[in-house]
Amino acid sequence: MTTNTGRKTYNVGGVLLNQPFKIRRLGHFGFNVYKIDECLEFYRDLLGFKVSDENDFKANPDPQVQEWLKDVKNGKGYFMRYGTDHHAFVLFNAAAMNAMAAGRASSEGNSTEGMTGASGMNINQITWQTGTLSEVIGAYHYFLEREIPIMRVGRDMPGSNWHVYAYDPDGHINELYYGIEQEGWNGRSKPRDMYDRRLREEPTLPQMPEEDEVDEAIARGVDIHTGYRSDEPLPANFDVGGVMLGRPFKITKIGPVNLFVKDLGASLDMYTDGMGLTVTEQVEYKGHKVAFLRNGAEHHTLGLFPEALRKELGWPDVSTCMSFGIELGSYQQLRDAVSFLKERGVTFMNLPAELHPGIDYAVYALDPEGNGIMLYYYMEQLGWEGKPRPVELRRKVDAAGSSHNVEAWPEALEPMSDTYVDQVFQGPLG
Repeated sequence: MTTNTGRKTYNVGGVLLNQPFKIRRLGHFGFNVYKIDECLEFYRDLLGFKVSDENDFKANPDPQVQEWLKDVKNGKGYFMRYGTDHHAFVLFNAAAMNAMAAGRASSEGNSTEGMTGASGMNINQITWQTGTLSEVIGAYHYFLEREIPIMRVGRDMPGSNWHVYAYDPDGHINELYYGIEQEGWNGRSKPRDMYDRRLREEPTLPQMPEEDEVDEAIARGVDIHTGYRSDEPLPANFDVGGVMLGRPFKITKIGPVNLFVKDLGASLDMYTDGMGLTVTEQVEYKGHKVAFLRNGAEHHTLGLFPEALRKELGWPDVSTCMSFGIELGSYQQLRDAVSFLKERGVTFMNLPAELHPGIDYAVYALDPEGNGIMLYYYMEQLGWEGKPRPVELRRKVDAAGSSHNVEAWPEALEPMSDTYVDQVFQGPLG
């Protein structure tokens, strides 16, 4: 329907919204990297993501793909999780991804702009979860109507999620999805014999439920318990809240994603009008405006930083991603994580506290390729009125607290009204 303001609205589950979908959370994120083995060790062994599946592009029997990858030694990509979602983080070999992108571009007569390189597009994707499959299809047509460039629509394996991929003004790939595969108590992913429901086109609606897909696989003799399962690479030497784990902390959530963008206004249009996110707060730092956007009650899931600010911050010139956030289970775990990572040679960067509003204590680690990883334990929550906490009422974090020198941090903190209220990790820690 159309409102009296002239704007079209969409019925999403009985509620009228400005888009035919509602982003519920950041679902997963990924990098394309050249140092694939070193980065795998960083994200799996040090940070604690579990590998849920591997995808070896060099194993593709297509002769054309084989030709594209003939000079690539390692074509593997890794799907990784911290909970039951099939993947929350992906790590792909940039050399393989670039070779395939160049091959496709050459065969189709297109540009290779946006491939991974210095200051380049090494973000594999930014993925947002919607509530239903109908919303994914609604998003596909909504993007078409607004001439937002679309990469593809359908359903991928591994992961089994139905999706549409669209580009933002800087070329970042945003995926909207529904229905990602869940991994249960045995830690096994869906076997490859169940990949027959992969789609590279818009699906018709309605689709059969996942339960029927499993029943069909069993009926045709598929052993549904033969999927990929990874082992914990480190001995369980640390007591984390009464559970022995391989590192002294546990990932409980991913995000926010912070991006360097060329045109802040164009990016804001895309992520608000195009994607339905809400601007929570804008700050000015050394003459540069930075915007923080949310999809739900947390302060922000996306930060938009002008590219010109990179030099002011002294930030590594390796990616359009300023940082990828990882929330840990407690303030103590954050302190312990910094010590654990420093002992293993991880490099850290400092960032002023005003550039992560809504988060008090946070550190920025660099992966082996130089990508920034923000570790934190607390995110400010917004109430029914949708307003962030006034700056003067936030926890005061001094210069020492804005660094990775955890020895100068308080041993313990007084609680805020929303401390730990966003900690919703389901299931055992390990």
